Amino acid sequence: MTARSVALPVAISCGEPAGIGPEIAARAWHALKDEVPVLYLGDPDHLPKDVPVTRIDAPEDAPQYATSALPVLAYRFEGPLTHGQPNPDHARSVIEMISTAVTLLQRGAVGALCTAPIHKKALQDGAGFAFPGHTEFLADLAGAKHVVMMLASDQLRVVPATIHMPLSQVPAALTPDSLEQTIRITHAGLIRDFGIVVPRIAVAGLNPHAGEGGKMGHEDIEIIAPVLDKLRGEGMDLRGPLSADTMFHAGARTGYDAAICMYHDQALIPIKTLDFDRGVNVTLGLPFVRTSPDHGTALDIAGKGMANPTSMIEAVRLAARMGAARA
Repeated sequence: MTARSVALPVAISCGEPAGIGPEIAARAWHALKDEVPVLYLGDPDHLPKDVPVTRIDAPEDAPQYATSALPVLAYRFEGPLTHGQPNPDHARSVIEMISTAVTLLQRGAVGALCTAPIHKKALQDGAGFAFPGHTEFLADLAGAKHVVMMLASDQLRVVPATIHMPLSQVPAALTPDSLEQTIRITHAGLIRDFGIVVPRIAVAGLNPHAGEGGKMGHEDIEIIAPVLDKLRGEGMDLRGPLSADTMFHAGARTGYDAAICMYHDQALIPIKTLDFDRGVNVTLGLPFVRTSPDHGTALDIAGKGMANPTSMIEAVRLAARMGAARA
């Protein structure tokens, strides 16, 4: 099934207007206009001036215009735009674009969501944004109790069981319940969103050499292994706990469909080393498809025509494929 078989468009929320989001969204549309219908949510005046735009009122109409112009569900932002300098007056509108995208998803007007990067401090300063980031806000809007962050590319899919926390806090945060939920959501996502009938999941140990039988830590024996045994008993194909230093060479990667790692860098260093520009951030566990480029707002290069759109292009393409898998 090709991405173009998805009748509904992929919505792109504008993200931080002073960053590279509008620019890379426009370039993603241009690269994919004959492959994936998209719909941009934001202020059309923030888009590059050389991009043809069609303002539409009905999201469902986007596919009929998308091959010749970027369809935009237009929203007027208050205050001027200065590249590289977030305007606090834009914060509420940025948040509203995300909320609007979720509403469109929930009513079936769009098939998937790709979010351009937000600037969390700008949202906090301008609108009292109470969430650590996009993912937590989307989970709240969707009523999802537990979501999982996956970084995906053609070469590797990784899931960190714990995310943005000091390494010293990881052992306490790594509980049997949280690890089980992460594995279950990853397993279900590989089936539903990636079309893998029987997912093979590799699970890293926490300690060097997966604890080496308890000589270098007991978490692998006492926390990770029992969870894997329980889920294997339900029929899941799980390998581990494995020594992380031997999981990511070319031969090892042929043996699994996704790797679950115990902390942030254990997961992100391999994928960013293998495929830095094409990594896509995927949120599993939501009742809709959400992807995002695996980078930030890049305020320092915004508006200069220097932004690399590759991750955004891959994020839109993957959103369409995931939407097709769900459909």
